[in-house]
Amino acid sequence: MPQDTYSHGHHSSVVSSHATRTAMDSAAYLMPQLRPGLHILDVGCGPGSITVDLADLVAPGRVTGLDRSEDVLVQARKLAAERGAGNVEFISGNVYDLDFPDDTFDVVHAHQVLQHLTDPVAALHEMRRVTRPGGIVAVRDADYHGMSWYPEVPELAEWMDTYQQIARGNHAEPDAGRRLISWALDAGFSGLVPSSTSWVYATEDRRQWLAGAWSQRILHSAFAEQALERGLASQEKLERMAGGWTRWSAAPDGWFLMPSGELIARP
Repeated sequence: MPQDTYSHGHHSSVVSSHATRTAMDSAAYLMPQLRPGLHILDVGCGPGSITVDLADLVAPGRVTGLDRSEDVLVQARKLAAERGAGNVEFISGNVYDLDFPDDTFDVVHAHQVLQHLTDPVAALHEMRRVTRPGGIVAVRDADYHGMSWYPEVPELAEWMDTYQQIARGNHAEPDAGRRLISWALDAGFSGLVPSSTSWVYATEDRRQWLAGAWSQRILHSAFAEQALERGLASQEKLERMAGGWTRWSAAPDGWFLMPSGELIARP
């Protein structure tokens, strides 16, 4: 079974960022496919903010959120309790070996997961196995080399190069968005419906939020640990990149575009 290293890790700067995601901003392409009564598996659910939204959309259907980190699942369960989502459960598991019978779910969903895997095709095979005939697998992943920003802050180019090296050093694919169709075809899917949406950070509050999240990740998360351990950056370089993000956020004309590929696939 592949042994994956999560490039972002589970530092609070990462998990708190993921906890702001919603079905509307992260799974809008999937929402027209949903209806009450469906059974959903949310792979790599993290702190559960998207998962709980999906549970609202398919109630009284049930949603199972799956993640390999027990620590982050504690936060997901707390959110579900706060939201009164009685039709969702959170369990630990491995996407390469899902502990469910064949044909269990109507929808299997994974948001920003495949980009971190050493074998995304094997993961899609397993997701396909547990999807019922007539069901769908829905995946959405960022495309890092498709990201663009203004002004041209040199430290952001350094950040991109360093992140690419970290992810590829983990045998993962940071430009996953453009490869979703290729991987799905290799996994035996048909009836592919591709799309793409982007997150845009161009208002003062959005710029400050993104820069705050990434400056903290650069200095304190697995990004920093792996960059230092592998000789990809010195502490001085990390601090310079974090400062570059802060300087970018202060530009009144600042813009950051973060595109993701999306795919609905039928077994």
